[in-house]
Amino acid sequence: MKARAFNYIRVSSTDEALQAFHGAKDACYLSGGQSLVPSLTLRLQAPDLLIDISRIDALKGVQVRDDRLRIGALTRHVDVLRSAEIARFAPLLKQAAAHVAHPAIRNKGTIGGSIAHADPAAEFPAMMLALDAEIEMIGKLGSRRIKADQFFRGLYETALQPGEILTAIHLPLFGPAHRCAFDELARRHGDFAIVGAGVQAVFDGEIAQSARIAFFSVGPTPMRARNAEAAIAGRLLDTDSISAAQTALSQDLDPSDDIQTTPATRMHLARVLLGRVLGRLKGPTDTGAETQR
Repeated sequence: MKARAFNYIRVSSTDEALQAFHGAKDACYLSGGQSLVPSLTLRLQAPDLLIDISRIDALKGVQVRDDRLRIGALTRHVDVLRSAEIARFAPLLKQAAAHVAHPAIRNKGTIGGSIAHADPAAEFPAMMLALDAEIEMIGKLGSRRIKADQFFRGLYETALQPGEILTAIHLPLFGPAHRCAFDELARRHGDFAIVGAGVQAVFDGEIAQSARIAFFSVGPTPMRARNAEAAIAGRLLDTDSISAAQTALSQDLDPSDDIQTTPATRMHLARVLLGRVLGRLKGPTDTGAETQR
């Protein structure tokens, strides 16, 4: 199939983009195009106007601001992999980026586009949960932020209102007390994962004071494993506590059936993966270096 005919404009500011959107009958934004272009080709989306926001410089770049890491929405996947600031202050995100699709897609796809698309099998949306991210967006009424825990509403559904543009992601800084780990299981590297998980935890010595565990490819949205988190909170991260977290996972996840695998198999793999990522948190890490192996 071919995309339906549409008008196209390229804008240089969010104000210009918002004005174009609200002046059109049916419009959508284009950033990296790695999700939108296939959707247009299949006519799952058929806008009258395509608004190219990929040249808005204000939506690019990675900076530390006010004890938070700000990642512009137009930061490409490949830039997430290469950024020294992300490697230092959000190493879990760098680990996840290495698993995103293939180089050709990473060279064009943007982190904001991935989060706004909210594919439940994608790495970056789930890592927003694990990293306690705030999502920044702008619309007709101005700019606002929302916690990642409230951002993902349903299958490909987010808190973005019609016409709003996702502008940036804000993350707490990774510090000496933090440890993180990421892993996923896929048939081939670059394929969508059968199941994937990321964890970031705060330690006092060898005691896991708190943890945020996020899974993808296990439901209609990225999923927090809150009961598994509670099972290890305040405990030495050993065989018993990891086993308790794996047992508690059945209260967090309820995978549905699909063409890839059965719910029982996916649940089993999620427990295996949880054991792996929690096992990698044992012992001190150097801003995630241990978990980047």
